[in-house]
Amino acid sequence: MSHVQASLCSTTSFSLRCLLACSSKPQSSEIQTTTGAPSGGFLLEPQHNVMVMGGDFANNPNAQQFIEKMVNKYGFNRQQLQEILSQAKRLDYVLRLMDRQAPTTQPPAGPNGAWLRYRKQFITPDNVQNGVAFWNQYEDALNRAWQVYGVPPEIIVGIIGVETRWGRIMGKTRILDALATLSFNYPRRAEYFSGELETFLLMARDEQDDPLDLKGSFAGAMGYGQFMPSSYKQYAVDFNGDGHINLWDPVDAIGSVANYFKAHGWVKGDVVAVPANGQAPGLANGFKTQYSISQLAAAG
Repeated sequence: MSHVQASLCSTTSFSLRCLLACSSKPQSSEIQTTTGAPSGGFLLEPQHNVMVMGGDFANNPNAQQFIEKMVNKYGFNRQQLQEILSQAKRLDYVLRLMDRQAPTTQPPAGPNGAWLRYRKQFITPDNVQNGVAFWNQYEDALNRAWQVYGVPPEIIVGIIGVETRWGRIMGKTRILDALATLSFNYPRRAEYFSGELETFLLMARDEQDDPLDLKGSFAGAMGYGQFMPSSYKQYAVDFNGDGHINLWDPVDAIGSVANYFKAHGWVKGDVVAVPANGQAPGLANGFKTQYSISQLAAAG
């Protein structure tokens, strides 16, 4: 998860519209969810006697340096890592998508993030129905997260809806492939994504997940809340009490999203937005605009 303030603004409005759109909650429709991360388990011992890494990242110096670091810093088995990374694929479409999001000094050609334009993607009859159904199905977990972290259900439901449509769109890219591609073949962000790959492999080892099975976004975001591995490390929680932290489990995701908000300064009961009436010159808006409290106060 990233850009909490922008997401919060959109999801708060989304959540309020969900409530206004329904005079009462409809009966829960069945929601197809993933109850856990794929089975398999992180291999404890190398399976083949292959001394040289093959595959798309063979002879890649960045990959070799990464293996050295994981062996020396975390005690990974060298042969095991070579076997895993030999099966990782370089994904050119991931590189193209990242280039589209690269910073630019060119002004936008059209509207940039206006709420009225953004809203159309989320405030639809199907999304309202699906969001309320998710709320119904996981009401106990949502209320418990409210008590533990102080984040109300509508905010959590809104965030998960924006990120993955309540688990319906969690990404089909193998996370290992995405992170390896960006770590070893994308110099502009290689340092960041190498850290994410490091944390991802540590997560897979700790949770006994097969790193070759886990899927997410083209940038390596995971589960219902689309946490990057570094966010998993800092904010993900075992909210269903099964002894594992599983971002593909909706209850763990609910607790993790709430914990993320609390860690970023959410204060229970504080006002999120105040309706304003009157006529006055408007400030420029959009995703990239930022104003300090003093600037907003001076503008009335």
